[in-house]
Amino acid sequence: MVGTRVVDEASARGHDVVAVSRTGEGRSAVVTASVDVRDRVQVRELLRTADVAVSAVRPRPGEEASVPETTAALLDATAETGTRLLLVGGAGPLTSPASPALLVIDDERYVPPQWRSSAVASLAQLQVCEGHEAAWTYLSPPAILEPGLRTGTYRRGTTMLLVDGTGRSHISAEDLAVAVMDEVENPSGVRHFTVAY
Repeated sequence: MVGTRVVDEASARGHDVVAVSRTGEGRSAVVTASVDVRDRVQVRELLRTADVAVSAVRPRPGEEASVPETTAALLDATAETGTRLLLVGGAGPLTSPASPALLVIDDERYVPPQWRSSAVASLAQLQVCEGHEAAWTYLSPPAILEPGLRTGTYRRGTTMLLVDGTGRSHISAEDLAVAVMDEVENPSGVRHFTVAY
């Protein structure tokens, strides 16, 4: 969902895009490729001519434990090629607005039990990034990320989950893609950030 929106946003802004997926299927306006992101050789070859890599890889249900390995492979490949990497991760590593000592992963208001394995994977993903020398940036989306409208607006924060006046933490996948491309085009230098309405 997010990857498709990022491809659309990048294409609309005039970027040359190579969209990578498990199947190689994609939009007609971009080059597509089928790659196993854990295969460093394949990824490295794709990155040789890229200025920036954006990863919005999501594991299949039940395969969340593969996230650290996949992330390490991407980081290794980008470090070898000197390519900046922007990872769209999860909200799990953010702190809760209820208490800076509480991670969102442990706050059931934002991460109910059925989403916990994904949140655990996102925390592990960020930890892998923090231990790597590659040029990476980690974007934690808000608690609720759904398809919707592109408004072109969002708020930006650092490591605390953003909520609106009603306590809701949300953004459309389309506006998350806007935030991704804004960071790609104008890097903030911040390693970990979040966005929401």
